[in-house]
Amino acid sequence: MIKIYDFSNSIDNTVIKNLTNRSKLENKDVESTVPEIIYNVKMHGDRALFDYTLKYDGIGIDDKNIMVEKREIDDAYSKVDKEFISALRNAIKNITEYHENQRQKTWLDFKGGIVYGQKIRPLEKVGIYVPGGTASYPSSVLMNSIPAKVAGVDEIVMVTPVKAGLNPFVIVAANEVGINKIYKIGGAQAIAALAFGTESIPKVDKIVGPGNIFVAMAKRAVYGYVDIDMVAGPSEVLIVADESGNPTYLAADLLSQAEHDAMASAVLITTSKSIAEKVAEEVSRQTLYLERKDIINKSLEDYGAIIIVNNLEDALNIANEIAPEHLELDIKNPFEMIGMVKNAGAIFLGENSPEPLGDYIAGPNHVLPTSGTSRFFSPLSVDDFIKKMSILYYDENSLKNVSDDIVRLAEAEGLTAHANSIKVRFKR
Repeated sequence: MIKIYDFSNSIDNTVIKNLTNRSKLENKDVESTVPEIIYNVKMHGDRALFDYTLKYDGIGIDDKNIMVEKREIDDAYSKVDKEFISALRNAIKNITEYHENQRQKTWLDFKGGIVYGQKIRPLEKVGIYVPGGTASYPSSVLMNSIPAKVAGVDEIVMVTPVKAGLNPFVIVAANEVGINKIYKIGGAQAIAALAFGTESIPKVDKIVGPGNIFVAMAKRAVYGYVDIDMVAGPSEVLIVADESGNPTYLAADLLSQAEHDAMASAVLITTSKSIAEKVAEEVSRQTLYLERKDIINKSLEDYGAIIIVNNLEDALNIANEIAPEHLELDIKNPFEMIGMVKNAGAIFLGENSPEPLGDYIAGPNHVLPTSGTSRFFSPLSVDDFIKKMSILYYDENSLKNVSDDIVRLAEAEGLTAHANSIKVRFKR
């Protein structure tokens, strides 16, 4: 049962703290196991990788069958219908078009004898982790690979565990976006293999994609050896609604997020007591016929809330404090309130822009900052798959004009060799 809190007289910061105090990254057993896995894969390569895959997934693989073969891709296509492929291609089109607008260009500026600028280059190799098991995440394949493709990444490799067999939806999605190297490995051992390379798995420059606590902690552990997208926490949605909101829609949107995980957060902040009560009733009613009702009930009990406030300004202030992954503005004039939004991973405007629209088809990336990190972090984008190199040229006269300043600054820092590098050019 989702709880209703009345903040119309005063805001209870304890409630807000409880709603945001969620972490999947606190587990002593995992904290001790993951470094051991990473070390062994780093030191022993394929042998450790294959041993861990047998131990944790019950799958015997070797260098002959670790990669998904063409016959397995063809088999995956035989298990999905034409309607799925059509929907997938529509999503690919929209996601590609959106991310093409994020492209950056190399630039140079000329000022007399001075040239400076910035060179843009894509990363060379990127690894994508896609969860396996009974779950199916073809959308994750698209969201993580398409911005890399748009950026111009030369090689994109994918790893996915196959304990429950290859997921045909995931394999088809990977093939449709042009990923031609798919490896049948998962867990922390897969992250280690991508980070350091093995005889079978190429070392990459960056690892992206969601996973369980072992995957998340492994990504955090290898950061610095390679780049990562983020250490993602439990998913979350925060909806701001006024008296114009549709209780049926609002409840459905809350539930769509709560079904992700028992630690997922679904919060409604509304200026209407009537809406609050009706949404609570709708949440109870709709939950009864949803397949993941046990997860939903646990999520709403621990991290769900309906909060009543006096006005939309109070609602947006609380939203900015929580800094949600997904923020829905289900109000009469949502465009008028965008200026008040300071912290959110993605903003959905109006009752016809529910969060699942962004998850699958619209185009913006659904890999978003969680657990309040939208205060300082952004959605996955083309920028995550490029590197920027500065360019600098001075002719002799231009260098001479600033030489005294360089020498003074270098000597102030006690770096006399730096100063000397300038002095020798002008016979000082």
